Amino acid sequence: MDSSALQSPEMQRFLSQEKEKAMVNEMVAKLTNVCWDKCITSTPGSKFSSSESACLSNCAQRYLDMSMIIMKRFQSQ
Repeated sequence: MDSSALQSPEMQRFLSQEKEKAMVNEMVAKLTNVCWDKCITSTPGSKFSSSESACLSNCAQRYLDMSMIIMKRFQSQ
């Protein structure tokens, strides 16, 4: 592949989309690790308890909210 193909708008758009997908996957992995460690304190059974479910939901929401705040701050700079 020559360098002009790498600079094409289609290639740039594809690379941008792939980068965004990778960032989303990384965020989900971090969110899962952080919230799991915080909310699941015993050996999990076949279902989460109501307190575990509530904790996971709150943790995920707070993590996403903070990620959005940080992203907006970076964009405004």
